[in-house]
Amino acid sequence: MIELELKAVAADPVALEGRLRAIGAVPGFRGLMADRRFDRDGALLARDEVLRIRRFLADDGTGHAVVGWKGPVAIEGGYKRRREHELTTLDGAEAEAVVEALGYAPIHAIDRRVVYYELEGAVVRIEWYPRMDCLVEVEGEPEAIERAVGAIGLDRAAFSADALAAFIARFEVRTGQVAAVSVAALGGEPPSWTGAAPG
Repeated sequence: MIELELKAVAADPVALEGRLRAIGAVPGFRGLMADRRFDRDGALLARDEVLRIRRFLADDGTGHAVVGWKGPVAIEGGYKRRREHELTTLDGAEAEAVVEALGYAPIHAIDRRVVYYELEGAVVRIEWYPRMDCLVEVEGEPEAIERAVGAIGLDRAAFSADALAAFIARFEVRTGQVAAVSVAALGGEPPSWTGAAPG
């Protein structure tokens, strides 16, 4: 499977979600998404590969996990592109146990509240981080991505193939705050979505 995506800052995620509903986007998962990236002595990082376990906890209390491998990043036609393989399991803890038994250890954590929509053949995901800008990601084939971006009404020039690290850096320069993409990095401070959970 080949992943193609673009991201942008969603300055007004409430309005964005309202727009998605108004134009008939089909809602999907809504809840918490926790990513844990694994490596063994930096071998995957050196090859620009990712081994990740992503746990989903929906607002209705149901959950599942996705174990994924991603190949090196390339930029193709202005889109972020990488090969990926994924499998889904109901037992994220057991998936982590298998990965750790193979000698991999967690090296990076990302926690966020997300909401998924299907629109124009693409997947649109709004992402609230613990302390950082809210982002919108659009994933699919190039034509579907462009249709979805056009339909949601955000400036096309705001979308890029930049990695999350670039969005973090821009947030920190603009606000003077240190971004936090994991709940643990907040040191007890409530995450941005607390008390104002979307939806």
